[in-house]
Amino acid sequence: MTAQGHAPPAVLYSFRRCPYAIRARMGLHAAGVAVQIREVALRDKPASLRLLSPKATVPVLQLPDGTVLDESLDILLWALRQHDPEHWLAGVDDDAVRRWVTCNDTDFKPLLDRYKYAPRHPEMSARQHRDKALQAFVGPLDDVLACRPFLCGTGPGWADVAVFPFVRQFAMVEPAWFADEAAVPSLRRWLAFWLASPWFEAVMAKRPVWVEPRSDAGGRAQALV
Repeated sequence: MTAQGHAPPAVLYSFRRCPYAIRARMGLHAAGVAVQIREVALRDKPASLRLLSPKATVPVLQLPDGTVLDESLDILLWALRQHDPEHWLAGVDDDAVRRWVTCNDTDFKPLLDRYKYAPRHPEMSARQHRDKALQAFVGPLDDVLACRPFLCGTGPGWADVAVFPFVRQFAMVEPAWFADEAAVPSLRRWLAFWLASPWFEAVMAKRPVWVEPRSDAGGRAQALV
């Protein structure tokens, strides 16, 4: 799907490595939604991003009509509802999908952060943080993937897209351990599929940090150009 006429494309404020931004970009790319991607420096967030979303966290999508979506799942699902050529929305139990995604975002993400930044959480060792993440989410995920190739069926779906970027981060904390760990072979297979997928490859292109244009005469930053 492309922008029509002379209407400006949607604008996506993003950060390349952010798992939330990755899931949003994968949805937009798969749907063929034309977007202008503005790569953000997280330590120097542009004023236009703060104007659009007080949270000032990526991703933030501004549509040509001015509508703002500032939750990654909202962006992912909005994009797929425009166009879903990969059928990521089709043939799945929506309640089951949302349970996986909620568990990922609510339970697993804090455990992942403690594992990634174990020295900041000295109440437990890195291995203990890893084991908690395995017990709470990674292990059950592997169990499901031992029975079927994807989270909610025989083909890729939006649950896989939503969860994959976080599992990628988990695997990157101790790559040698993850590669040798016999306990999660199905998860490694699933992760390898997504890492090699054309959707992931397409959205991980490196971009320079977007520079905020000068404000207008009244001092207001221009959020959409």
